[in-house]
Parts: sequence; structure tokens; C-alpha cells
Amino acid sequence: MTQKLTNAQIAWRAAQDIADGAYVNLGIGFPEMVAKFQPPGRQAVFHTENGVLGFGEAPAPGEEDWDLINAGKKAITLKPGAAFFHHADSFAMVRGGHLDVAILGAYQVAQNGDLANWSTGPKGVPAVGGAMDLVHGAKRVAVITDHVTKDGKPKLLESCTLPLTGVGCVTRVYTSLAVVDIQDGHFVLREKLPALSFDALQAVTGAVLHLDGPVGDLIVPEV
Repeated sequence: MTQKLTNAQIAWRAAQDIADGAYVNLGIGFPEMVAKFQPPGRQAVFHTENGVLGFGEAPAPGEEDWDLINAGKKAITLKPGAAFFHHADSFAMVRGGHLDVAILGAYQVAQNGDLANWSTGPKGVPAVGGAMDLVHGAKRVAVITDHVTKDGKPKLLESCTLPLTGVGCVTRVYTSLAVVDIQDGHFVLREKLPALSFDALQAVTGAVLHLDGPVGDLIVPEV
């Protein structure tokens, strides 16, 4: 397979679609990287469900204040105007539809927008966190993920086989190979790596990739 994007490059690409002033929740782990890559002239307002609105990227090593952490227990910095609030108020923001975007990782995404990202099955350790609330409370739900699993199996599928986090909730997937929209129950290819043929991409995708106009080149800087 052709060279794929790194996690940081996938996070960079996802950050380019966040509107200035949008209220955004970043999932624990890999999605937290999106906070590093705000385009010039745009600033999202990042939300973490443990009770902070308006945090910035991670502090430099040695400069952490461990009273300031996100939901993944990672150290954060604060932007001017940042606010602190109770956990229950945080989830009221989520459930009340006040977040513009939620960006999460995934084990599997189905062509109808179903998401599985909290359990790998009976032998896994369940860790759903606030994801079930986020995927149905945010106005737009995007996923960032490698295109395939560690053993090369597709993560974009006709239907999920793992326990669901949400039903019909995902609208766009940013992968290590492509940008794919979910539209009318189908995967619609928007961008792919220039060196990767459509047929090669389809071969590692577990459902039909539909075309709706020209497919853009997925060009990302070294980050």
C-alpha cells in the first residue's frame, strides 16, 4: 500500500474544516491532537466534558499545571476567557445541542453513519465515557482514524460488528488514506492520497465508495 498519513497529519486535515468560533469537543487520545492545528485566523473553542471551555494545546514539558487537565487526564493550557464548570453542566451543554462539532476516534464506522468506538468485544475493557452523549448531542460528528486495523482489516464497513456507540451519527471520516462523507446511507469519497488509485482504496474499504463529483487530492504538510 502507498505511504499513509500519520496521526498528526490526519488531525491536521480534520482541523482545517473547523469553523472560526465553533464549539468543539475532542475525544480522548488521538483526537486531542486536533487542538494543535488551528488554521491561521481561526480559533475554535474547545470543550472537555470534565468541565473546561476554551482550552488550548498541551503545555511544554515541565510546564504542566496538573490542576488543569482534559477528560483524558492530559495537561492543558487555557485561552483568554476560558471557563470552568460542574461536570453536570458540561453534559448539559453536550445534551442540549450546544456543541458544533465532536471529533472522535473509531474502531469501526458503517456506511449509514453508525459508530463503534468504545468496546472491542467481550474480551475488551468497556470505556464508553461521554461518547454516547457526544455523538447525539453535537451538531456534526467527525471521526479520525487509520483506514484499516493493525492487521489490515477495513474499519469502514457495510455494518459494524462491534458494540455501537451511536446510530447514524457520523457525517465525515478522516482516515490515513482518504476523506469520506456519509451521505444517504453511503460512503462518498471526497479526497484521497494522490498516489493511491481508487481501486486500491476500494480494496481496503469494507463497503462501496461512491463518487459524487471530482475527488480531490488529500495533500497534507509534514507536521
